[in-house]
Amino acid sequence: MNLYATLILAFGMSMDAFAAAIGKGASLHRPSFKEALRTGLIFGVIEALTPLIGWGVGIAASRYVMAWDHWVAFTLLFVLGARMIVEGFRKKEATEDAPKRHGFWLLVTTAVATSLDAMAVGVGLAFLQVNIVTTALAIGASTMIMASAGILLGRFLGPVMGKWAEIFGGVVLIGIGTSILVEHLGLLA
Repeated sequence: MNLYATLILAFGMSMDAFAAAIGKGASLHRPSFKEALRTGLIFGVIEALTPLIGWGVGIAASRYVMAWDHWVAFTLLFVLGARMIVEGFRKKEATEDAPKRHGFWLLVTTAVATSLDAMAVGVGLAFLQVNIVTTALAIGASTMIMASAGILLGRFLGPVMGKWAEIFGGVVLIGIGTSILVEHLGLLA
């Protein structure tokens, strides 16, 4: 795999994290650059680790991992999205009540859910002659950049959308999960 293919793969793997981060940023009260970077680092590290895990699983267990990864991702994203929608409807219009940052474990859960496809890609990369460490680092770096940018973009969308920002973020997470499930089940062939 050449440099261009690695970069395209890396940014392709970061798109769902970017979408999730926009929703996360929109549900916060004016997230700072520090919070964007924190979120980006959490997403980036997890997104870099999952292809390595997939690579380690390798050929022997690939059919088992690939048989269930889309169900796990769908379930996690659906639950997180539904939680965001419920919280959005409970929230008052005032954005001053919005948290300034998300909890660590909520971000980790969201990052894991959006990075399961990278684990499946790691399994696929086990069949190719690639430097998995370089590829995983590229995926992690692009995800860090995209998730940080997503939080900052969400910062501007949040005040405009009010309480609907969190609801929209929940719908986006459910949409990502549904997209993963539909793609893996081949329902739109």
